[in-house]
Amino acid sequence: MPGGRLTQPERQQIALGLADGLAYAEIARRLDRPTSTVTREVMRNGGPTAYRPDLAHRAAERRTQRRRPAAPRDAAPPQDVEGRDGAAVREFEEMFTTVLMQSGLPKMMARVASCLYTTDEGSLTAADLAQRLQVSPASVSKAVTYLEAQGLVRRERDERNRRERYFADEDVWYQSMLASARGTAAMGEAAREGVGVLGPDTPAGRRLENIARFVDFVSESIVRAAEQARDILYTKPATDPAPRDAED
Repeated sequence: MPGGRLTQPERQQIALGLADGLAYAEIARRLDRPTSTVTREVMRNGGPTAYRPDLAHRAAERRTQRRRPAAPRDAAPPQDVEGRDGAAVREFEEMFTTVLMQSGLPKMMARVASCLYTTDEGSLTAADLAQRLQVSPASVSKAVTYLEAQGLVRRERDERNRRERYFADEDVWYQSMLASARGTAAMGEAAREGVGVLGPDTPAGRRLENIARFVDFVSESIVRAAEQARDILYTKPATDPAPRDAED
């Protein structure tokens, strides 16, 4: 499998594959590249509908010029973590961060979320995050506050050392969907209030009434889907009953 940076012809092939509706995995197979490489390349450069190979290539060249000098030759190589390829893990974290940014998260918030979601423990302290991401504790605090407001992270205080721990477990996605539904419902309430102000028989009032009905339907659908998903997908398997003592 070839390594190194993507070439301009490879970026052209990615664009052609996207135009043909191919999945990232299929495009990667044709290029003999990891799927994560293609995913990160596309999401970093506008997503599947806005990807432009020439612009992506120029952006990559600019990033290369801005990049810090390479580490000394005697620097320690990436270490495997519990049997994992450390370089591959970091590559995936970078790709996942890019995808989160494309979904609307600011960069620092996406980095913190990616770090939490890819940690086996599913929880880290502010000091852990600051060390892993090489950022200030203040940056971590700001990011966590934002993510918590979005329902993507929850925090608990560890009374043993009086430190807060931040968690990203399965239920945060359920809570995030509920937060999204609440935000959508608030839009419906605001639009319906506007109907009363502008008049239900006016063009503006009818427009706002249609908005209210639409977002009401969407928010209710989000809640139903989130509850069904949690009930079906997050059901823990029943534990086997304890073996009975052997009969004499």
